[in-house]
Amino acid sequence: MVSRNGIKSKSAAALGLALLMAGMTACSSGGGNNADSASSASASNADAGGSGSNSFKLWLGWTATVNNDSMVQAYWREHEPNVDVKLEATQGDALTALNLKLNAGGFDDAAVFGRNESIDSAMTRSGKVLPVEQYFNMPDKYPGLASIPKEYLDAMKDKDGHIWSIPTWFDQNPDDPWPGWASLGWFVRTDVLEKTGMTKDDLKTIDGVEKFLKAASQQTDEAGNKLIPLDFLSDANDENVILSTFGVSTATAGGVIPVEKKGDGYQFIYDDPQYKAAYQWMNKMYRENLLDHESVTDKAERYKEKVKSGRIAMNAGGFFNMDAHSWEILDGPTAPPWFYDTIPYPQVPGVDHVGINQIVNPFPQDDVYISKDTKNLDAILKFLDYTLQPKPEQQMVVTDGPPGVFWDWADQPLGKWKYVDANYQTPHDSGDAAKKASTTPELFQLSSYSNKWYPWWETAVTSPKGKQKTIDFSQQIGVMGTTRVSEPYDMVQAKPGGLWEKYLPELENVRKEYKAKLIMAKDDKQFESAWNDFQSALEKRAHWSELKQEWNETLQEQTKS
Repeated sequence: MVSRNGIKSKSAAALGLALLMAGMTACSSGGGNNADSASSASASNADAGGSGSNSFKLWLGWTATVNNDSMVQAYWREHEPNVDVKLEATQGDALTALNLKLNAGGFDDAAVFGRNESIDSAMTRSGKVLPVEQYFNMPDKYPGLASIPKEYLDAMKDKDGHIWSIPTWFDQNPDDPWPGWASLGWFVRTDVLEKTGMTKDDLKTIDGVEKFLKAASQQTDEAGNKLIPLDFLSDANDENVILSTFGVSTATAGGVIPVEKKGDGYQFIYDDPQYKAAYQWMNKMYRENLLDHESVTDKAERYKEKVKSGRIAMNAGGFFNMDAHSWEILDGPTAPPWFYDTIPYPQVPGVDHVGINQIVNPFPQDDVYISKDTKNLDAILKFLDYTLQPKPEQQMVVTDGPPGVFWDWADQPLGKWKYVDANYQTPHDSGDAAKKASTTPELFQLSSYSNKWYPWWETAVTSPKGKQKTIDFSQQIGVMGTTRVSEPYDMVQAKPGGLWEKYLPELENVRKEYKAKLIMAKDDKQFESAWNDFQSALEKRAHWSELKQEWNETLQEQTKS
């Protein structure tokens, strides 16, 4: 069996769907037809790599402001790893740019792209890239490359055992992954909570939340207007937090549909009876005027303005959707957003555990391809061996240089850090893309990360003080039980020309249409009617039963030995 979430698709996804799912696909396709010639070229380049070249060109598969005289690149060139890296950015669509480049003869040395099956297929089928599997087995020469977790590499092998790219931006410890920027939760204004005479302990249950919402509905904002008790940005699917509260999992890792393992089979999101229960609760709140009646139609800017002006007592959803900037600019209790605090997901009767709304995918998110015609193989491998050293702080090292140069530890290694070079920090933090590019190309994508230390949670200088709230929120939410590591069934892709490719857009149309009808139903009878219509639309318009059958078949195909 292919190891956890390292699925090898049998063919490249259709272009439109691949772009929709960009960066989330699991693994690489074949390319075996080019293996013999590429392997021969690899051996030749391996010999040529000892020529002493310390320079190579790296093509970035994304738009970027490039300054090849940046301070970090100068450090790489003059100190460690003594390699001169010259960058070239992509303009416009990555896949289109790649096809044009390959048709024009290929790239010079190396190229890095976000993991995408269509890109991988184009690379391997072109016959212009090297197989690189041998370099992961040279610990004496390339210890960084040899440290890449074996399960990542095994999942990348084609039928002939070749690996066509060097994986980057992965978790160094797949069994204890970094939980990510968890942002989906419940947020309460503590100043409003205090005015109601309640405490956060009173919000541990969904009944307690309802009691608070009723009390908050009697409070007013600074202008004397009644507060909105509960709000979320439905346009960003913030209601997923409420679905999770009722035990429904809403996340995938690039797969076509949220699914959870149930016994010997799988439960799809719309078949979970708690999906209906969650919308019944939202409808109840709507009918009792405890949920903002504009929640279904509001756009982001309108919603953020309500947060900023203090119109809302409690929010469910993502705090980035609320606009973290509204409290990050504050140094104290000078505006309503300062008083936001997160609370645990409230307990719902009969729900044993909350649903998953964030899937942690420790597998590589980027791939570096090497041209079979490069004359600078040694420099490429030397540089990637440096960026992929398995140190918890390595993403910081690759982004901003090693400690003691432009930044340093404020207290102890793997503790707090701060910038120590004003000539670096001032342009870096200026907000000007060109000035920042003069300091660093910010190539964290070429490194890896670790749960042992995450730099943006450990800054010694957090000013204004409100910036710390964002860090605290994410760390607190990350341990609330709504996050888990990805599994193969989280990454099931649509077959090219299959039913999912054909009906997925209509399935999404059905979901959006009926979530609004369910939330805004005027009474129980209308809710039941909308629910029955939803079930009917799933079958008639989206071919739900057929989609589930194809999904199961695809999972079996993608997880074969």
